[in-house]
Amino acid sequence: MIFVSLGTNDKSFKRLLDRIDMEISSGNIKDDVIVQSGYTKYESTNMKIVDLMSMDEFSKCISSCDILITHGGVGTILDGLKHGKKIIAFPRLSKFQEHVNDHQVEIINEFYDNGYILTGEIDDLCDLLIKVKDFNPKMYKSNNYKFNKLIKDYIDSL
Repeated sequence: MIFVSLGTNDKSFKRLLDRIDMEISSGNIKDDVIVQSGYTKYESTNMKIVDLMSMDEFSKCISSCDILITHGGVGTILDGLKHGKKIIAFPRLSKFQEHVNDHQVEIINEFYDNGYILTGEIDDLCDLLIKVKDFNPKMYKSNNYKFNKLIKDYIDSL
């Protein structure tokens, strides 16, 4: 199963769903596709689309998917990595009015450069779906301990 998460941004990311729908129609995607669309209104007979999911339902979809296709939201990417999922991420872009700025490009590029995810242009989705089959993402290791230590050291110094 492919799980697609568009996050909860109030701007549409229809561009990604159009491409996924096209890949299903052309036979390049044969898996079941479940979409958490957020505020992106989209109708398709090819995909199961849910506007917003409970955290439990969202976690179940991430746990059971083979591939996670997502926007550049850090939370969704980290959830996928914590579950050891193969992730293809596409940034929402300001030039398409999908976000107010292009910070998701930087987020995705950082995860990609470190070997955690795959990315590219939305038009490259078919090629990325082939590439992801042999992709072995780097295991995610949280560095929260560094932040916790900084905070603890600061508090101790007061």
